[in-house]
Amino acid sequence: MFRVPKDGASSLSRRAFIKAGAALMAVGLGGEAALAGDKDHPSVAFMRKVGKDLLEAHRQGTVLSFLNVIQRYADVPQIALYSLGQYKASLGAAQRPRYFRGVAVFMSRYFADQSREYPVAKYEVGDATTDGKDVLVSSRIFLMSGQVYTVTWRVVWRDKGYKVADAKVLGFSMVYMQRGIFTSYLSKRKGDLVQLMAALEG
Repeated sequence: MFRVPKDGASSLSRRAFIKAGAALMAVGLGGEAALAGDKDHPSVAFMRKVGKDLLEAHRQGTVLSFLNVIQRYADVPQIALYSLGQYKASLGAAQRPRYFRGVAVFMSRYFADQSREYPVAKYEVGDATTDGKDVLVSSRIFLMSGQVYTVTWRVVWRDKGYKVADAKVLGFSMVYMQRGIFTSYLSKRKGDLVQLMAALEG
């Protein structure tokens, strides 16, 4: 849990994520050009695997279960570096492993919070569309309450397979929002990355 520092400054919080979207498991926001045979496109098969493992982690509802999925499927290094914004150049090579894991834990806690607040009944993975070099995969999530949410997954090719680079809920980029949370936190602490990493681990 991210606690309020003794000096009374605002703590690093996950509430902005929770307010922005009810769940990060599905969508139907279109891209620019549909891929031929998009339902059979490899990115769609990849997202079906991600969705299956995310749903299982959701049912367990633990930070560890989500951490395993995020470390397996998310492009954590690039997400983490982007999230630092103007402070990225201050991150030393020796600090990267600790920081990357902290970011993965931060995201896992967000998912675990969501699993308790918004129980999921099922999900559907939709079509794939192109967006420059990246691919957008649509999906929908059906909550136990009967509500349906949409999310668009941005997937990128890394080494020998796809990785999730971002997800948009109601048009809001989760990675962009995370960057706002991190940079705001750092701006109040003179860009002290050690404090950020301690908060991510706390």
